[in-house]
Amino acid sequence: MRILIDITHPAHVHFFKNPIKILKDQGHEILITSRIKDNATELLDNFGFSHTVLTTASENKNLVSFAKELVKRDYLLSKLVKKNKPDVLGAIGGTFIAHAGFITKTPSIVFYDTENAKLQNLITYKFASIVITPMCYESWLPNNNIKYPGYHELSYLDPRYFNPDRGLAISNGLDPSKDNFFIRLVSWNANHDIGEKGITSKTLDKMVRKLSSYGNVIISSESELPPHIDVFKFKGEIHNVHHVLSQCKAYIGESATMASEAVSLGIPSVYAANTSRGYINEQESVYKILVKSASVDWIDIDKAIEKILLINEQKLTSAVNKLRNNTVDVAKFVADCFTNTKLISE
Repeated sequence: MRILIDITHPAHVHFFKNPIKILKDQGHEILITSRIKDNATELLDNFGFSHTVLTTASENKNLVSFAKELVKRDYLLSKLVKKNKPDVLGAIGGTFIAHAGFITKTPSIVFYDTENAKLQNLITYKFASIVITPMCYESWLPNNNIKYPGYHELSYLDPRYFNPDRGLAISNGLDPSKDNFFIRLVSWNANHDIGEKGITSKTLDKMVRKLSSYGNVIISSESELPPHIDVFKFKGEIHNVHHVLSQCKAYIGESATMASEAVSLGIPSVYAANTSRGYINEQESVYKILVKSASVDWIDIDKAIEKILLINEQKLTSAVNKLRNNTVDVAKFVADCFTNTKLISE
């Protein structure tokens, strides 16, 4: 089979890298289209994946910019699909492949886990051949949907595919003599972030001050940090960030994806944002090693940090074992979706 996978965000590179390897090992041809967004193309290059860049994500956080890119990418992707004639298209979020698939009459598989991307989902789901989400997904889905027990992050952080390397973690910024705390700040310019705001500089100051009293602080930020905070910035290789995260005492941040990555690695996590996700809610209620802060204000974040600092090794081990038993091999599941001719022909 010839399979086209559209990559529009760095997290999508991680999600698809193991399914791509599985599919290639099975003899399938993989075409990758990409988008200049944060470090997405850099990650593709680091993993040795050939790809075709179609568009660049706008830095302007508004619907007009999104609409302009939508029209341009839909056109370019449809043109490429007509030329290369893949048997099936796939993507996370999937707006572009759903439209290109509809225009070219090519089956499209949309994987997604973000309920609050309401506008995106509205203009995507009805055009997709199939929509695939984790079982914990809490919003509306079209009739042509499939749910599976797992999370996107397990496609690349399941122990079957990821072996944490402490040596790599140390060479990429981990302090081996102290407990390490990983903070993640996002730029809030994704289409589902419109109208949202995050942690203020004042709150970040308090967070860094508190966590520094317990150990070493590492900050990954999509935006520029204040000069006095920049000393804590993650300076390692971006493709090694999960090795660093895997060795940390805790994660605190605005990224729901990285909060779920931490949980998938067995790291206590605080998710600090004004919106949630089905997988965040499940990880908090079922596995209890994630705490969602009631707001992005310091008082609430501080309370959440105090809660995760109380999680002991026994509770952590029990939660991780439970998670492993409750979820599938996500990478294999994703690969199988592309080769399931019955699924993509319906």
